[in-house]
Amino acid sequence: MRKHKNGVSGEIAAARYLRNRKYTILAGNYTTRFGEIDLIACDKKYIVFIEVKTRAQNTIMLPRETVDQYKQAKIIKSASLYLSQNKSELQPRFDVIEIETKSKFGFEITRFHHLENAFGLKGYL
Repeated sequence: MRKHKNGVSGEIAAARYLRNRKYTILAGNYTTRFGEIDLIACDKKYIVFIEVKTRAQNTIMLPRETVDQYKQAKIIKSASLYLSQNKSELQPRFDVIEIETKSKFGFEITRFHHLENAFGLKGYL
């Protein structure tokens, strides 16, 4: 339960961060048969599909390392479905926002990192 709560808190923090940087949030927790996209946002140039990863500091892996090729493929397929239902002239981009917290039992952010263009569409189109 705590893990899920921290994940939701991370997504809220990520959405706040994006809004402060003039992104418009289009959707949150967009779910398809392929998987889920945590946040979909846009700015003047891009429609951005964002995976938010929240982990306690000093864990074995960095949050971004959990977004493996399998997870990327699920996000890309879900994004393709979103774009087929929601036409956009904007260029798609795939970002990862990684959030590290002081411990797994609370939500005190110790590091916040936005990786723009973290992975791409090579081999998927």
